[in-house]
Amino acid sequence: MNAETVHSQNAQSNQTLTDSPKTTSEYHRAVLLEEVLRLLAPASGRLIIDGTLGGGGHSAALLAAGAQVIGVDQDPSALAYATSHLSSNTRNFQSIQGNFAEIGPLLDQLGIRQVDGVLLDLGVSSHQLDTPERGFSFMRDGPLDMRMDPNNPLSAADLVNTMAEESLRNLFRDLGEEPAARRIASRIVQDRLHKPFSTTKELADAVESASPRRGPTHPATRVFQALRIAVNRELDVLLEGLTTFSHRLAPLGRFAVITFHSLEDRIVKTFFKERSTPFLDRPEWPAPRPNPLHIFQAITKKPLIASPSEQKSNPRSRSAKLRVVERIAYA
Repeated sequence: MNAETVHSQNAQSNQTLTDSPKTTSEYHRAVLLEEVLRLLAPASGRLIIDGTLGGGGHSAALLAAGAQVIGVDQDPSALAYATSHLSSNTRNFQSIQGNFAEIGPLLDQLGIRQVDGVLLDLGVSSHQLDTPERGFSFMRDGPLDMRMDPNNPLSAADLVNTMAEESLRNLFRDLGEEPAARRIASRIVQDRLHKPFSTTKELADAVESASPRRGPTHPATRVFQALRIAVNRELDVLLEGLTTFSHRLAPLGRFAVITFHSLEDRIVKTFFKERSTPFLDRPEWPAPRPNPLHIFQAITKKPLIASPSEQKSNPRSRSAKLRVVERIAYA
């Protein structure tokens, strides 16, 4: 795919012990698939970036609709799996290993200036959760890792074993929205004096001892979320990616983002709203003024959520929210 081709046209789920794990043959189920296809409108001659390739479910559907797709993922395991399963579409599909926040230089290397659509399906994949060796979940014991990119030098164990108690408390409170952050951080610091944390079960047990379980959701859910976000710099990467992709969209190109928790959804909502408002107004101004950031029009006024039937068949979709904007023709 080259610039000429492009110019021709565009949980994560909460981890609960009551959730049943996916089968090994099911790498990852694409959420909100029908809604993504309807709003991204893939077609022949349109180039779409799947910035979170994962198991390739969304990309497979986009390719089946005739679109050209570039799939990006920092997880080499996911990239290899998806690429092998999409190999029959080699003429229209290309995969790249990397973080979607780094898409600018990656597209430059391919000679691509603009694309007709972008999809980001944020959070951790079902396969990552179901692979104990990756350390994303406490449902099966494994190393306390959580790195989406294995080359990342920082693991969850590094954070848990080295951060000051106050820093851990802030981490669990700010990125996990954990109300018992102070007690949990204190217990972790006490326990690691005797033995550093090295497995997911060790950490989950420590969290549960500090904040006993009430209800179906395991008390370590928010702590694991916070650590995963921190290890992979997810919120910083998201903002970087939103900014970069926005300037790569062709006129009338569409940008779709699926979020799974309030922190990332708030970033997407704010980013899209700031750039979908034509005029700004303040009480001290005599009249509204044009918004210099205005480059989008909102396609979804409110986020779309999964249908009851999808939520029943795929529990991961229960917390999913889809927001879509379109690049205005004259921006």
